[in-house]
Amino acid sequence: MAPAPGPTATAEPRTAPPTATAPGSAARPAVARARRTRLWALAEVRWAAASTVLFGLGIAAQFGGAPDWLWWTLYLACYAAGGWEPAWAGVQALREKSLDVDLLMVVAAIGAASIGQVLDGGLLIVIFATSGALEAFATQRTADSVRGLLDLAPEQAVRLTAGGDEELVDTAVLAVGDEILVRPGERIGADGVVVDGASDVDQATITGEPLPVPKLPGDEVFAGTLNGAGALRVRVDRPAADSVVARIVTLVEQASETKAPTQLFIEKVEQRYSVGVVVATLLVFFLPLAFGEAVQDALLRAMTFMIVASPCAVVLATMPPLLSAIANAGRHGVLVKSAVVMEQLGESDRVAFDKTGTLTEGTPRVAEVRVLANSGSGAGSGSGLDEAGVLRLAAGAEERSEHPLARAVLAAATERGVKPGRVEEFTSTPGRGVTATVDGHRVQVGSPAHLVPVGEAARAVSELEAAGRTAVVVAVDDVPVAVLGITDRLRPGAAEAVARVRELTGAAPVLLTGDNDRAARRLAAEVGIEDVRAGLLPQDKVAAVRELAAAGHRTLVVGDGVNDAPALAAAHMGVAMGQAGSDLALETADAVVVRDELATVPAVVALSRRARRLVVANLVIASAFITGLIVWDLVGYLPLPLGVAGHEGSTVIVGLNGLRLLRASAWRRGLPKAGVSGEVAGSPVGGVSGDATASPVGGGR
Repeated sequence: MAPAPGPTATAEPRTAPPTATAPGSAARPAVARARRTRLWALAEVRWAAASTVLFGLGIAAQFGGAPDWLWWTLYLACYAAGGWEPAWAGVQALREKSLDVDLLMVVAAIGAASIGQVLDGGLLIVIFATSGALEAFATQRTADSVRGLLDLAPEQAVRLTAGGDEELVDTAVLAVGDEILVRPGERIGADGVVVDGASDVDQATITGEPLPVPKLPGDEVFAGTLNGAGALRVRVDRPAADSVVARIVTLVEQASETKAPTQLFIEKVEQRYSVGVVVATLLVFFLPLAFGEAVQDALLRAMTFMIVASPCAVVLATMPPLLSAIANAGRHGVLVKSAVVMEQLGESDRVAFDKTGTLTEGTPRVAEVRVLANSGSGAGSGSGLDEAGVLRLAAGAEERSEHPLARAVLAAATERGVKPGRVEEFTSTPGRGVTATVDGHRVQVGSPAHLVPVGEAARAVSELEAAGRTAVVVAVDDVPVAVLGITDRLRPGAAEAVARVRELTGAAPVLLTGDNDRAARRLAAEVGIEDVRAGLLPQDKVAAVRELAAAGHRTLVVGDGVNDAPALAAAHMGVAMGQAGSDLALETADAVVVRDELATVPAVVALSRRARRLVVANLVIASAFITGLIVWDLVGYLPLPLGVAGHEGSTVIVGLNGLRLLRASAWRRGLPKAGVSGEVAGSPVGGVSGDATASPVGGGR
């Protein structure tokens, strides 16, 4: 069949923005309606309609007693309207020494007309063009379902000026640091942080949460979500092009441009198959002639053979299921980077989780600062450092680090009104910690395994870890001066997600973490993981992944940090947590969980497996149709119209079969049982409550 337009095909433009109002007015930004491509907006549909009308007029003229020249003209116009696009595509392919199956359809129609079967040829063109139009429309619906997310965000927002005035501006011009006013019932115009006000925000379009979420100052909000009864003042922290919904659309469209291995194999075989069809058609024509069959009968049988043997349905069997699955996953917060990834995710039979930022929320906090009694040595103070002094030096050392523990130390200093010290030099070693020159002192902040505390420091580390906290040692001029006790929270629904992963793969998940063994095992027990590998540096995680691969496992690694990137790259498949994940992890991973919802990990694996099953089913359907029609044509007598209907019908069937994965139910089937509630998009609402269990965080960095 003619190739359907991809996800970047032209869609109906947005509705015109509302008329701007004067600055300071209380105008409400309009809520754009979701873009939906109209049927007549597609050129394939218009040409197919023209071809059908001309074919109908030709039939009316032929059987109404009109002159032969009139109905022949109408039929030939039908041929031109419905066949010029595939004919031109076929000619272009021939120039590149490639045989396009679409060209075979046009040749068959012309062949039918050449022996006086102009009606049968016209029927072939009409069905062929209509089938192509349906494919184009169905494929565009896949693109619309993703690109329509952009329309969730309003086109305009009320920006607050430095003087406190209000001005209505396009959301596209909002810059990081701008403040916008969101009134009750309006959609939020940009990703940002609430700086004033309180309200409940419906985030179902982004996170899938079925109930509105309370928002207070300091909470994050997203473009396109719906504000409740309160007014909010929001500080923009991402430009429109980098918002959550924009990133979903961009990555899904990029993924849609790739081709899965199955599709690449089919396209490689298609060329040889098409040449084989041409050779076989010539044999079907000439062999009966050698045995005395009439030229017209032999040519009609050969044309029918060429039509039913063309691999249109086989070619279309692979990409619609995979593209539909990518679009569905994108709508629910999982960005699958290519069709290759979507096909291979389902092959995973073992899942390895990182701890901090993956199974936990990745927003650790400093719960305790243990200043050591002998901290005065080397610190420049005879009476020793106090808590504020330790935090000043530690925050200065961590100020340039992107690790979650660094943010925890900086947050602790800010909460206590401590300003970080002046930094002159800084180095960061994944898995070990940071070293910096702060206020003239060499400050190290890192894991006990790296700094190897002894005496009082070792006892403090042991006590904090026994309490379920992660210990981080602070050393000044190579002398340990304090031990920080840091905690994290288990992600909501983590235990349910782990259980669902075990159910899908039939194998126990693995925990790979740089944290200490005691803290790691405590968290693992809470989520139901038995295989715990703690105290790992980045290269150790890679070694663990390779060990699993050597044992015959296709391992899916789920992580978020810089130290996870090597393991993500070494794994069969890598999934990164998008909100807290480092840039390196996001670039390395094959898929990204935008909203950090663990329930989406088993959901996307299950969706991939269903897509693979649909690909196989489509190939079986297409092969069965082709084989049956070929046998019928060679052994018996297959009327040309019936052959056309069977061939085009099989093509439409496999195309529509793949689009079943666009339905919300296809996603819900893969969610953990406790994570499904109504039209949940992916948020594990039935698992652990928001006050999740406090857990030690990854001190291994």
